[in-house]
Amino acid sequence: MPTEKTLVIIPTYNESENIGELLDDIFSRYPEMLDILIIDDSSPDGTAGLVKEKQLRNKRLYLKERPEKMGLGTAYIDGFRYALEHDYCRVIEMDADYSHDPEVIGVMLEKSLTTDLVIGSRYINNTVNVINWPLGRLVLSKMASIYTRLITGMPVSDPTSGYKCFQARVLKEIDLDRVKSQGYSFQIEMNFKVWKKGFTIDEVPIIFIDRAVGKSKMTKRNIVEAVWVVWWLPILSFFRRL
Repeated sequence: MPTEKTLVIIPTYNESENIGELLDDIFSRYPEMLDILIIDDSSPDGTAGLVKEKQLRNKRLYLKERPEKMGLGTAYIDGFRYALEHDYCRVIEMDADYSHDPEVIGVMLEKSLTTDLVIGSRYINNTVNVINWPLGRLVLSKMASIYTRLITGMPVSDPTSGYKCFQARVLKEIDLDRVKSQGYSFQIEMNFKVWKKGFTIDEVPIIFIDRAVGKSKMTKRNIVEAVWVVWWLPILSFFRRL
C-alpha cells in the first residue's frame, strides 16, 4: 500500500444526509493514509456546516467553499490544483452520495503502485455492476460507454466513471486550463487526455449503488455535452490542441 500523501476530493451540493457518515467511514478505514478535501458549492442544506463540525475533530479534513453552484468539472479542477499546490502524490475522485464504496480506495491505491490512472469500473469484462438504477438510466450509461469507446478509441470499459485514482504527476502534465467539460463529459475528457499523453490506465471492478438519499445531479445538459465532447476530443487531438 502506498505511504505517500494522498488526497481524496469530494465535491458536494446538498449532501448533508450523506457526508457525515461517509467521512467517518473513510477516516475509520484509513486513519493515517488520507486527507480529504470537500468542495462545496454553497449547499443550502448546510453541508458545509457539517463538514466544519467534523474539522474540529480531524485535522486531515479540508473544506473549500465556493460562492455558487459551479459544476462538477470545475470542482475537480479546483481540487486538482489544491493537490498539486500541496504536494500530494496521489489524488482520488469520489462521489459524496455513497455510490462509491470506500473499501475500494485501498484497492485503487494498491493498483496505483504500477498504474498512472486507476478507474473504478462498473462495466469491466462485459459485466454490469449497478444496483438500484432504473432500466432506462442503466441502458443510457452502458450505451454511453460503448459510444465513447467506439468514437475515441480509448481502451476504457467505463469512461464515465467518477471513481478514480490519479498519480499526481499525471495531473502535472495536463493543461487544466483547457479542461472545460462538466458531468459525464468531464470524466471522458480527463481519461482521453491521460491516454493521449501516453500514461497507463487500468480498471478495477466496483459495485455502484445508486444513492439512497438526496437527489441525482445529472441533467439533460450533461448528457448533451457528453455526446458532442466525444467527437470534439479526437478533433482537438488531431490538431494537437489538447
